[in-house]
Amino acid sequence: MSDPKPGRPVVGWADDIAELCDQLGVGEFAAIGWSMGGQYALALGYALRSSVTRVAVIAGGLPLADSDLFKQMPLIDRVYIRMSQQTPWLARLCLRSMGLVARGAPSVYSRLAARGLPPTDGAVIRAEGLANFGHMSAEALRHPEGHVDDYLAAMQPWGFRLDDLRVPVDVWGGADDNFLDPGWPTELARRIPGATLRIRSGGHFMAHLHWQEIFDTLRP
Repeated sequence: MSDPKPGRPVVGWADDIAELCDQLGVGEFAAIGWSMGGQYALALGYALRSSVTRVAVIAGGLPLADSDLFKQMPLIDRVYIRMSQQTPWLARLCLRSMGLVARGAPSVYSRLAARGLPPTDGAVIRAEGLANFGHMSAEALRHPEGHVDDYLAAMQPWGFRLDDLRVPVDVWGGADDNFLDPGWPTELARRIPGATLRIRSGGHFMAHLHWQEIFDTLRP
Protein backbone atom coordinates (compact mmCIF):
# COMPACT_ATOMS: atom_id res chain seq x y z
CA MET A 1 0.00 0.00 0.00
CA SER A 2 3.03 2.31 -0.15
CA ASP A 3 3.18 5.13 -2.68
CA PRO A 4 5.37 4.75 -5.79
CA LYS A 5 8.44 6.96 -6.06
CA PRO A 6 9.36 7.25 -9.75
CA GLY A 7 13.02 7.68 -10.57
CA ARG A 8 14.29 6.39 -7.26
CA PRO A 9 17.61 4.51 -7.09
CA VAL A 10 17.95 1.21 -5.26
CA VAL A 11 19.83 2.84 -2.37
CA GLY A 12 16.87 5.20 -1.83
CA TRP A 13 14.99 2.29 -0.23
CA ALA A 14 17.16 2.80 2.86
CA ASP A 15 15.54 6.18 3.54
CA ASP A 16 12.10 4.59 3.70
CA ILE A 17 13.27 1.83 6.05
CA ALA A 18 15.10 4.29 8.29
CA GLU A 19 11.86 6.28 8.66
CA LEU A 20 9.90 3.08 9.31
CA CYS A 21 12.36 1.97 12.00
CA ASP A 22 12.09 5.36 13.70
CA GLN A 23 8.31 5.13 13.78
CA LEU A 24 8.31 1.55 15.09
CA GLY A 25 11.15 2.07 17.53
CA VAL A 26 13.32 -0.58 15.87
CA GLY A 27 17.04 -0.44 16.64
CA GLU A 28 19.15 -3.21 15.18
CA PHE A 29 17.74 -5.62 12.61
CA ALA A 30 18.69 -8.12 9.92
CA ALA A 31 17.56 -7.85 6.30
CA ILE A 32 16.47 -10.46 3.76
CA GLY A 33 16.01 -9.92 0.04
CA TRP A 34 14.80 -12.52 -2.45
CA SER A 35 15.54 -12.42 -6.19
CA MET A 36 15.56 -8.77 -7.36
CA GLY A 37 14.86 -7.83 -3.73
CA GLY A 38 18.40 -8.87 -2.88
CA GLN A 39 19.80 -5.55 -4.06
CA TYR A 40 17.45 -3.71 -1.68
CA ALA A 41 18.59 -5.78 1.29
CA LEU A 42 22.18 -4.99 0.34
CA ALA A 43 21.27 -1.30 0.11
CA LEU A 44 20.19 -1.43 3.75
CA GLY A 45 23.45 -3.10 4.70
CA TYR A 46 25.35 -0.30 2.98
CA ALA A 47 23.33 2.77 4.00
CA LEU A 48 22.21 1.64 7.47
CA ARG A 49 25.32 -0.28 8.43
CA SER A 50 25.14 0.88 12.05
CA SER A 51 21.72 -0.74 12.43
CA VAL A 52 21.88 -3.80 10.16
CA THR A 53 23.37 -6.85 11.88
CA ARG A 54 23.40 -9.19 8.87
CA VAL A 55 22.03 -9.47 5.32
CA ALA A 56 20.70 -12.53 3.50
CA VAL A 57 20.44 -12.42 -0.29
CA ILE A 58 18.37 -15.31 -1.63
CA ALA A 59 18.66 -16.15 -5.34
CA GLY A 60 19.72 -12.56 -5.93
CA GLY A 61 21.07 -10.79 -8.99
CA LEU A 62 24.15 -8.79 -9.92
CA PRO A 63 24.34 -5.09 -10.84
CA LEU A 64 23.13 -4.66 -14.42
CA ALA A 65 24.20 -1.09 -15.14
CA ASP A 66 27.22 -0.76 -17.44
CA SER A 67 27.52 -4.53 -17.88
CA ASP A 68 26.66 -7.30 -20.32
CA LEU A 69 24.66 -9.22 -17.72
CA PHE A 70 21.27 -8.14 -19.01
CA LYS A 71 21.28 -10.88 -21.65
CA GLN A 72 21.70 -13.43 -18.86
CA MET A 73 18.51 -12.30 -17.13
CA PRO A 74 15.42 -14.54 -17.28
CA LEU A 75 13.38 -13.91 -20.41
CA ILE A 76 10.34 -12.58 -18.55
CA ASP A 77 12.48 -10.00 -16.73
CA ARG A 78 14.19 -8.92 -19.96
CA VAL A 79 10.79 -8.43 -21.60
CA TYR A 80 9.39 -6.38 -18.72
CA ILE A 81 12.54 -4.31 -18.35
CA ARG A 82 12.44 -3.34 -22.02
CA MET A 83 8.71 -2.61 -21.83
CA SER A 84 9.26 -0.51 -18.70
CA GLN A 85 11.93 1.48 -20.51
CA GLN A 86 10.19 1.89 -23.86
CA THR A 87 6.43 1.49 -23.28
CA PRO A 88 5.78 1.75 -19.55
CA TRP A 89 2.02 2.03 -20.13
CA LEU A 90 2.07 -1.43 -21.73
CA ALA A 91 4.09 -2.89 -18.88
CA ARG A 92 1.61 -1.48 -16.37
CA LEU A 93 -1.31 -2.86 -18.38
CA CYS A 94 0.19 -6.36 -18.53
CA LEU A 95 1.01 -6.37 -14.82
CA ARG A 96 -2.43 -5.04 -13.93
CA SER A 97 -4.02 -7.83 -15.98
CA MET A 98 -1.96 -10.41 -14.12
CA GLY A 99 -3.09 -8.90 -10.83
CA LEU A 100 -6.75 -9.06 -11.84
CA VAL A 101 -6.46 -12.76 -12.67
CA ALA A 102 -4.62 -13.48 -9.42
CA ARG A 103 -7.27 -11.61 -7.44
CA GLY A 104 -10.28 -13.05 -9.23
CA ALA A 105 -9.09 -16.63 -9.74
CA PRO A 106 -6.08 -17.24 -7.47
CA SER A 107 -5.97 -21.01 -7.98
CA VAL A 108 -6.13 -20.68 -11.77
CA TYR A 109 -3.41 -18.02 -11.72
CA SER A 110 -1.17 -20.21 -9.55
CA ARG A 111 -1.75 -23.29 -11.68
CA LEU A 112 -0.69 -21.39 -14.78
CA ALA A 113 2.32 -19.93 -12.97
CA ALA A 114 3.41 -23.36 -11.74
CA ARG A 115 3.29 -24.73 -15.29
CA GLY A 116 5.58 -21.99 -16.52
CA LEU A 117 8.19 -22.53 -13.80
CA PRO A 118 10.93 -25.16 -13.54
CA PRO A 119 9.66 -28.36 -11.85
CA THR A 120 11.35 -27.67 -8.50
CA ASP A 121 9.68 -24.26 -8.17
CA GLY A 122 6.31 -25.42 -9.50
CA ALA A 123 6.34 -28.13 -6.82
CA VAL A 124 6.80 -25.49 -4.11
CA ILE A 125 3.76 -23.55 -5.31
CA ARG A 126 1.59 -26.67 -5.40
CA ALA A 127 2.82 -27.88 -2.00
CA GLU A 128 2.02 -24.57 -0.28
CA GLY A 129 -1.43 -24.26 -1.83
CA LEU A 130 -2.36 -22.77 -5.17
CA ALA A 131 -4.78 -20.24 -3.66
CA ASN A 132 -2.13 -18.99 -1.23
CA PHE A 133 0.30 -18.16 -4.03
CA GLY A 134 -2.48 -16.48 -5.99
CA HIS A 135 -3.45 -14.27 -3.05
CA MET A 136 0.20 -13.33 -2.46
CA SER A 137 0.64 -12.45 -6.13
CA ALA A 138 -2.53 -10.36 -6.15
CA GLU A 139 -1.22 -8.30 -3.26
CA ALA A 140 2.19 -7.92 -4.87
CA LEU A 141 0.56 -6.68 -8.09
CA ARG A 142 -1.69 -4.16 -6.36
CA HIS A 143 0.31 -1.22 -7.79
CA PRO A 144 1.79 -2.17 -11.20
CA GLU A 145 3.54 1.18 -11.47
CA GLY A 146 5.74 0.11 -8.56
CA HIS A 147 6.93 -2.89 -10.56
CA VAL A 148 7.81 -0.63 -13.47
CA ASP A 149 9.85 1.56 -11.11
CA ASP A 150 11.63 -1.56 -9.84
CA TYR A 151 12.57 -2.64 -13.34
CA LEU A 152 13.85 0.83 -14.20
CA ALA A 153 15.89 1.01 -10.99
CA ALA A 154 17.42 -2.40 -11.70
CA MET A 155 19.04 -1.04 -14.86
CA GLN A 156 20.54 1.99 -13.11
CA PRO A 157 23.55 2.12 -10.75
CA TRP A 158 22.42 0.94 -7.32
CA GLY A 159 24.02 3.91 -5.55
CA PHE A 160 26.75 1.82 -3.91
CA ARG A 161 29.35 -0.75 -4.90
CA LEU A 162 29.37 -4.33 -3.71
CA ASP A 163 32.90 -3.95 -2.36
CA ASP A 164 31.68 -1.03 -0.20
CA LEU A 165 29.66 -3.43 2.00
CA ARG A 166 31.01 -3.99 5.51
CA VAL A 167 28.19 -5.97 7.14
CA PRO A 168 28.10 -9.80 7.24
CA VAL A 169 26.32 -11.10 4.13
CA ASP A 170 25.06 -14.59 3.33
CA VAL A 171 24.41 -15.35 -0.34
CA TRP A 172 21.93 -18.22 -0.71
CA GLY A 173 21.42 -20.08 -3.96
CA GLY A 174 19.38 -23.05 -5.11
CA ALA A 175 21.37 -25.90 -6.63
CA ASP A 176 18.54 -26.46 -9.11
CA ASP A 177 17.77 -22.79 -9.84
CA ASN A 178 17.08 -22.69 -13.57
CA PHE A 179 15.66 -19.18 -13.39
CA LEU A 180 18.91 -17.33 -12.66
CA ASP A 181 22.26 -17.84 -14.30
CA PRO A 182 23.82 -20.63 -12.17
CA GLY A 183 27.05 -18.68 -11.69
CA TRP A 184 25.45 -15.55 -10.24
CA PRO A 185 25.34 -16.53 -6.52
CA THR A 186 29.01 -17.47 -6.59
CA GLU A 187 29.96 -14.25 -8.38
CA LEU A 188 27.85 -12.14 -6.03
CA ALA A 189 29.50 -13.70 -2.98
CA ARG A 190 32.94 -13.17 -4.54
CA ARG A 191 32.32 -9.46 -5.02
CA ILE A 192 31.11 -8.80 -1.47
CA PRO A 193 33.92 -8.63 1.11
CA GLY A 194 33.69 -11.53 3.57
CA ALA A 195 30.39 -12.87 2.17
CA THR A 196 29.42 -16.48 2.82
CA LEU A 197 28.05 -18.54 -0.07
CA ARG A 198 25.39 -21.08 0.92
CA ILE A 199 24.12 -23.36 -1.86
CA ARG A 200 21.23 -25.62 -0.91
CA SER A 201 18.76 -27.90 -2.65
CA GLY A 202 15.84 -26.37 -4.51
CA GLY A 203 15.31 -23.82 -7.24
CA HIS A 204 14.55 -20.11 -7.29
CA PHE A 205 12.08 -20.64 -4.43
CA MET A 206 14.67 -22.43 -2.30
CA ALA A 207 13.86 -20.21 0.68
CA HIS A 208 10.52 -22.00 1.04
CA LEU A 209 12.49 -25.19 1.72
CA HIS A 210 15.25 -23.74 3.92
CA TRP A 211 13.60 -20.81 5.70
CA GLN A 212 14.40 -22.15 9.15
CA GLU A 213 18.14 -22.30 8.45
CA ILE A 214 18.06 -18.87 6.84
CA PHE A 215 16.39 -17.30 9.86
CA ASP A 216 18.68 -19.16 12.28
CA THR A 217 21.72 -17.77 10.43
CA LEU A 218 20.38 -14.23 10.76
CA ARG A 219 19.92 -14.44 14.53
CA PRO A 220 22.67 -12.68 16.51
